[in-house]
Amino acid sequence: MTIEGWTQTLGAGPLLGIAAVAILALLFLIIKLRMHAFVALILVSLLTAFATGIPADSVVSVLTQGFGSTLAAVALLVGLGAMLGRIVEVSGGAKVLADHLIRAFGEKRAPFALGVASLIFGFPIFFDAGLIVMLPVVFAVGRRLGGSVLLYGLPAAGAFSVMHIFVPPHPGPVAASEFFEANVGYVLLIGLVVALPTWYVTSYLFGKWVGKKWNLPIPNILGQADAAHEANPPRFGTVVGVLLLPLVLIFLNTGLNTLNAAGALPEGSEDAAWYQILRTIGETPIALLISLLVAAVALGMRRGMDKSAIEQVMEQALGPVCSVILITGAGGMFGGVLRASGIGDALANVLGDLGVPLILAGFIIAGVLRIAQGSATVALTTAAGLLAPAVAAAGLSEVQLATMVIAVAAGSVIASHVNDSGFWLVGRFFNMDVKTTLKTWTVLETLIGFVGFGLAAAIFALASIG
Repeated sequence: MTIEGWTQTLGAGPLLGIAAVAILALLFLIIKLRMHAFVALILVSLLTAFATGIPADSVVSVLTQGFGSTLAAVALLVGLGAMLGRIVEVSGGAKVLADHLIRAFGEKRAPFALGVASLIFGFPIFFDAGLIVMLPVVFAVGRRLGGSVLLYGLPAAGAFSVMHIFVPPHPGPVAASEFFEANVGYVLLIGLVVALPTWYVTSYLFGKWVGKKWNLPIPNILGQADAAHEANPPRFGTVVGVLLLPLVLIFLNTGLNTLNAAGALPEGSEDAAWYQILRTIGETPIALLISLLVAAVALGMRRGMDKSAIEQVMEQALGPVCSVILITGAGGMFGGVLRASGIGDALANVLGDLGVPLILAGFIIAGVLRIAQGSATVALTTAAGLLAPAVAAAGLSEVQLATMVIAVAAGSVIASHVNDSGFWLVGRFFNMDVKTTLKTWTVLETLIGFVGFGLAAAIFALASIG
C-alpha cells in the first residue's frame, strides 16, 4: 500500500530494527503471555505502524487494507475449500482415497504417496487452495495408519510449496521470467528439475523425521465420516473426479495465462470473450465454488443425503475454520504494515549493489526481503525488478536466465514466519502452536530455499562451463 503524500524518512537500519522488535514482541505475547494470536497480531501491527512513522490518520486504513487484501485471497478459498473438504470427508470419500493410496503404495510409503499426489495437484493449483483440497485425504490416511499429522501433512504441504515457488504457471516464476526475459519453457523444465529432488529431501525426508519427533494428533477440523457412510462409501472414480475438477478448472486460468505470456496464442486472444470467460471460470474461488456444487450433488444428493443434511454439513465446515481465516488475515495485516512502512524499498536500495555473483545476489536480496516483510511474491518481484538491468547486461544463456528465476524464487520462500499469512494457515490447519510451527514449517520452507538455490546454482555453473 502506498500512502499518498507521505514519504518514509527512516533508513533501512531503523526499519529493520523496528521489524525485529515487532516480531520478538509478537512471539513473546503469543508464546510467553499466551495472548490469542488474533489479538496479538492486531496489537503489534498497530504499534509497528506508529513506530515506523506511518501518519496517524492512515494507520487504520493501512491495517484494514492489509487485513482485507489477505482475506480477499484467503477467506473464499478457505471457506469453500473447507466445505468441499468436509463433504469429501463426511461422505466417506476421503477414506476411499486413503484406502486406495495405502493399497497401491503400502503403509510405509503412504507419506510418499500423499506427497506425489500433491506434486501433481500442485502443478496448476496455488499453494493454499491445493493444500485445503488435499487435507481431507491427508487426515484420512493419518487416522487410518496412526501417527503424527506432520508425518503425512508436511510431505503434502511441502509439495504444494515447491510447485508454487519454482514451477510455472504459478505467478512468482512467471513474473520473474518476464523481468529477466527468460523463456518460460526453460523455466518450467529447470523448475521441475529443481522442485522434485528439493521436495524429496526437504519435505518427504524431513517430514518423516519431524513426524517421529513431534507426535501431533490428526486434527478434526474437517470432521469425520460416520459409520453408515464409511460402510457405503462413494466410488473411487467419483471421488477422484471431484478432486480433479478444481485442478482442471484452475488450469484453464493458469495455463491460458502462461501460453499467452509465452506468445503461443494468436495476437489479441487476451481480449477475446472466450479467453476472458475461461480464465474467469479458472479463477480459484470460482473453480472451488463449481467443484463444491458438483461434490454436493455427486457425493451428497446422489447418495441419499437430503438438502438439509448437505446444508448442515456445509454449515459445520465454517465454524472450525473461522479462527484460521481471521488469524491468517491478521498475519496479512502485520505483513501489510511492514510493506506500507517502506521497508522493502529501503532494503532494495541498500542491497542493490552487493558486489557478489548475480545468482547469489538474487537469492540474498529475495531472502532478506522475504524475512523482512513476509510476502514471497513481493520479495520475488522486487528482487527480480532490481536485478533485471544487470541480468540484461550480463549476456546470459537461456538456461542461465531460467536458473536466475529459480534462484530468486528460492530466496523468496525461506523463513516463513509470523509476518507471512501462509505460516498461520499451515499452523492452524495442522493445529500447531507458534513454537512448533517455527520448528517445523519455518525450517521446512528455509530448507526448500537453500536446497533449491544449491541446485539452481549448480545448473548455472554447468551452463557456464558449457
